Amino acid sequence: MDLDAEREMIQRCRDGENDAWEELFAEHYAAVGRFVFQLASDLSREDTDEVCQEVFLSVVKNLKGFSGRSRLQTWLFRIAANKSRDYRAKLHAAKRGGGQVPLSLQAEDDEGNRLLDPASPLPSPDEEMTRDEKWELVGQGLEELGGPCQQILELRYFGDLNYREISSELDLNEKTVSSRLSKCRDKLEIVMRRLFSREKSGSISSKK
Repeated sequence: MDLDAEREMIQRCRDGENDAWEELFAEHYAAVGRFVFQLASDLSREDTDEVCQEVFLSVVKNLKGFSGRSRLQTWLFRIAANKSRDYRAKLHAAKRGGGQVPLSLQAEDDEGNRLLDPASPLPSPDEEMTRDEKWELVGQGLEELGGPCQQILELRYFGDLNYREISSELDLNEKTVSSRLSKCRDKLEIVMRRLFSREKSGSISSKK
């Protein structure tokens, strides 16, 4: 959907047109679901649907306050990141004492992302488990990094935003976006090396 069509749809939603709301949901619900599922890969499909429902309930309540400085999907992803964080916090609180501490790709601020479906043929269960474990480690790495680096890396690599879109979202010029991304990638690489090394050592120790 181009920007003009998006603005028209938003205005129709604000005017209370049911067809416009159905159009908005049809256009963005699946993308938000993929984003939530990637951002917090330990959530079940049912959990993801519940988070999505909370996201779009928030959208219905707050669309009038949407400034239009970013694309609508970016704004939706920001809401989804916060709702995912809150939902996972509830799950953690419920599971305390059970010895399980799931990892996540939780956003600290407001970000965006997209889940790419695995190519056919589908990976084996072992391959899927390995892939999910790696994504969880990346999530932990981003969480440890935190702050502006977590924010800009998630916008770029999970939100799939280009430099211009990130520039608009974070109110930075594109050269600053490029420079910050480069520095933050280097920082994340250092964190990830430590995390992968720790996991490898742990897996070796557990086999003894």
